[in-house]
Amino acid sequence: MTGPDSDPLALLRSRAAAMYDRDPACQSAGISLDEIGVGRAVMSMPITAAMVNGHGIAHGGYVFLLADSAFAYACNSYGPVTVAQSAQVTFLRPAAVSDRLRAEAVERVRFGRNGIYDVTVTAAGGAVVAEFRGHSVMLSAPPPEEEGDARA
Repeated sequence: MTGPDSDPLALLRSRAAAMYDRDPACQSAGISLDEIGVGRAVMSMPITAAMVNGHGIAHGGYVFLLADSAFAYACNSYGPVTVAQSAQVTFLRPAAVSDRLRAEAVERVRFGRNGIYDVTVTAAGGAVVAEFRGHSVMLSAPPPEEEGDARA
């Protein structure tokens, strides 16, 4: 048997593409899904003139949106619908118009229906713009064989 069902990575990519097709928030902000893996996602977004605040720098809400989106794709990489339970962001450096920000989400641990993910948002050259930590919760229980699955 061949096709997305026989290749776990192809299935993951297919699910992520379907999620993106239903994601007008990412689409309207120009956020692209650049990489997807189990418990991991990389997304990027250009900062446009419409995304700056009264100080002429990228509005923190857009930086948060990018980080939260990468978090969402990483924690949904297992299949069951998973949402944010809480999230925190620390802004470290401003971003400017024409910057292309990159958010890399990495799973730190999964336990039962919960997960913790860290997201680093960078600008060109790797300058760290923000650090984000998200706590996720699955809306449906994982299959029994996954319940004890945890990664460090």
